[in-house]
Amino acid sequence: MQAALLPERGVVKVAGADARHFLNGLATTDINKVAPGAARFGALLTPQGKIIVDFIVAEALPEDGSGFFLDCPKALLQPLVEKLTFYRLRAKVTVEDLSDRLGVMAYWGSSGTSDYGLCYADPRLAALGMRIIVPPELAAEAAADLGAALVAPEAYHAHRIALGVPRGGQDFSYNDAFPHEADMDQLAGVDFDKGCYVGQEVVSRVEHRSTARSRVVPVVYDGGAPMEGATVMVGDKQIGVMGSSADGHGLALLRLDRAGDALASATPIVAAGVPIRPVKPEWATFAWPGEDKASS
Repeated sequence: MQAALLPERGVVKVAGADARHFLNGLATTDINKVAPGAARFGALLTPQGKIIVDFIVAEALPEDGSGFFLDCPKALLQPLVEKLTFYRLRAKVTVEDLSDRLGVMAYWGSSGTSDYGLCYADPRLAALGMRIIVPPELAAEAAADLGAALVAPEAYHAHRIALGVPRGGQDFSYNDAFPHEADMDQLAGVDFDKGCYVGQEVVSRVEHRSTARSRVVPVVYDGGAPMEGATVMVGDKQIGVMGSSADGHGLALLRLDRAGDALASATPIVAAGVPIRPVKPEWATFAWPGEDKASS
């Protein structure tokens, strides 16, 4: 088993008598399905349906102080806290940034829990493994308690990239991407049966009309990695943007119809001079270029 403290992740706690109802009215996921040990993946959206910030919501047991802990990008802590505070109004809710005291560690290769922090399975994909919210200074002790080797965060991201799971800020841009483009509909980040939330109408329309033309998808390459942010080209036409990469695997936000045309005609797809090839992830249920829709 391996474990890595993720310095790019922060923690926001939402607590109070109205916390569950409050979060459920804002998040793309059904907070009523969150329970201790059963986390959910979701996001706050703009009214236009674009992702402001995504996060994993974990709940603590009463003996551990109760409340909901949002495992979120540290760079977006301030906007997240501001949005939650803005929507709070008269709700009996407290919003607290705990990132000066708590961090997030991922561990994969096996399962298990530790008394050093709040443990939960990554709700996006079982193969991603587990996570624990823990004081950063106790990361080594928590890893040892789990029987995991503490490794650099790059090892975790190589694992994530190989599985084809996007990371906001690298593989898609906040305030610009829709949940379907970031594969949130595929990775249990959107509940299409829950009640209203900000941006729901746009997300539901994309889902029911199947109009997500662009998605973050895995790509493979040989040799040196394409530069993050490089335009993905087919001839003189741009079809997407390159995201994160490691060890011959990468992620790119692509127009799937244009990628499909290139694949069908055997036209090279190139990012920063590096030939890349899109690959359908094992977890995907969306239609893949050249694939019979009935089999997708």
